[in-house]
Amino acid sequence: MLRKQNRLSLEALAARVGVTKSYLSKVERGLSDPSISTALKLAHALNVDVGRLFSDEVEPELVTVVRAGERTPMGGATGPGTTRYEGIATGLPGKRMVPFMMHPPLRPAEAPFKSHAGEEFLFVHDGSAELEFPERTVALAAGDSVYFNAALPHRCRSTGAAPARILVVIHDDPAGPGDHVPTLP
Repeated sequence: MLRKQNRLSLEALAARVGVTKSYLSKVERGLSDPSISTALKLAHALNVDVGRLFSDEVEPELVTVVRAGERTPMGGATGPGTTRYEGIATGLPGKRMVPFMMHPPLRPAEAPFKSHAGEEFLFVHDGSAELEFPERTVALAAGDSVYFNAALPHRCRSTGAAPARILVVIHDDPAGPGDHVPTLP
């Protein structure tokens, strides 16, 4: 267990990450899956790549192939109106990028804006979606992409007849949020 390898108590890790001890205990026992934002915070607190949190592999690989049916469910989302995430290359430790597939819902509950350290890239593989920032909404169709400072609050939803399939790559910046959050025109 990564927490014990880092000689951290449940209370100490929960305080570092900003979650409750009971929630962290549920995550460790597999009863709850952390959000992407919480997973990033856990990885930083444990000094590991975020993919390591979702992988049982110990030995590092130089090349990792993940087949479509082998993606790792992430984020704990279930049911209509929630975003579903699938991890890609979760067994490869030490990555600077965190790739995953996102399937945003058609009619999400009023999801809060999220932000995190680093940069984010989205590529719409199939369907259409809207990426919303506090001051701007960007419509995206299949083949479109967007790259932005992830410290800027954002949220995403599908807009087509079926949920979009979006490749997301986060540059997991261990130094924390950038000094400058751009203002969108």
